Order: sequence, then structure tokens, then C-alpha cells
Amino acid sequence: MLRNGPAFCNLLRIFSCQYQTTPLDYAVSVRATYGPHISIQPLQIMIRAGILSDTHLRGLNSHFSQVVEQCFADCDVIIHAGDLTDISILEIFSDKKVYAVHGNMCNSSTSTSLPEKRVFQLNDFTIGLTHGAGLGHDIESALWDYFPEADCMIYGHTHRPVCHHVAKKLIINPGSFQETGRYGAPGTFAILEAGDTLRATIHEVSQRQ
Repeated sequence: MLRNGPAFCNLLRIFSCQYQTTPLDYAVSVRATYGPHISIQPLQIMIRAGILSDTHLRGLNSHFSQVVEQCFADCDVIIHAGDLTDISILEIFSDKKVYAVHGNMCNSSTSTSLPEKRVFQLNDFTIGLTHGAGLGHDIESALWDYFPEADCMIYGHTHRPVCHHVAKKLIINPGSFQETGRYGAPGTFAILEAGDTLRATIHEVSQRQ
């Protein structure tokens, strides 16, 4: 007997590949064969988001473009947590969905064009994004008031990478993307995967070159 649920959805994926069709089209054919009592759950597609912050650039250059390609080529979404310095650097991500906020070091045109904070969805998860300047010494505590309903809160400003859970919230700071970080430390960034769950990891820029 055919049943509903994740296992059934996995079978749809397998057989849709075998018969060279999409899972949704295959699901329609299953219902046509076995009847409308078969309830097909939506298939959750994994979204891979690249997160960076504190690029501090007045414009694109060849080195930045090369590093971006190495770090984020397989990402569907780009999240920039502020201090771009100039909004023109986002042009390198023209083929991706971009969520960005301004930081305290952004120029006036960038600060006007980008919000201080924003909330958006990745699949069923609510993401809160802000740079963090002006939130005091304990930025993470202040984020709870900014994004009370968020599943994940992302900030920048400190140049220190963070990736951890507090209660059920995932908190991410990708660190500074600039390779000439404090005391010559390598640049860092984060990868966030949103599927049935949220999963994030921190990476060094130099490790991806």
C-alpha cells in the first residue's frame, strides 16, 4: 500500500529520476494511477546561502571577484551583513538572490539604498539580518529584541566569526571577508543550508582558494 510522508516523497525523487521527469510531474502521475486519496507532500528543496560581511571595498576588483567565485559559486543566495562599503560590489552577485543591509562604514548612497535590518524567508525559516553597529557591547542579546520571531539571526561588525545556537535560534556572524583581518588573520565567511533544518558552517577564505 502506498503511504504518505517523507519516505514516500523520497520514492518520488528516486522514480522521477529513473523516468526522467520532475518529482512533481511524477507525483501527478501517481495520483492519476492510484486515486486522489494519495496526498503528496511538497518536496523541500535545499537552499544554499553564502554569508559575508565587512568587505570594506569602494568598488569591485579582480581579486575580490576571484575569491567570490571560489567561495560562493555553488550558492543560490547571498547574504551580506553590512559594511560593504559601496553597494556596487553586489553587482558580482547579479546571478543570485541577494539580501543585504548597510553598516556604519558604508558610504551615503549605500546607506540610503540598503536598510539597517531586514527579515526574509529561506524555505520555512525566518532569517533576521542586521550589521549590529549601535546595538551595544552585547550585540547578540540585542538581536532578540530586533528579531523575536526569527529562526536564525545574522550580524557582522565585530570581525569575529560566530556560529552557534542559543535556545532554538541559530546565530551567525560570518566574520570579516577581508583576508587582511585583525593581526593578519585570514578572511572568513559562512555557508547556511536551509532544507528540512537549518545548518551553518564557518570557512576561511584561504582554505577555499
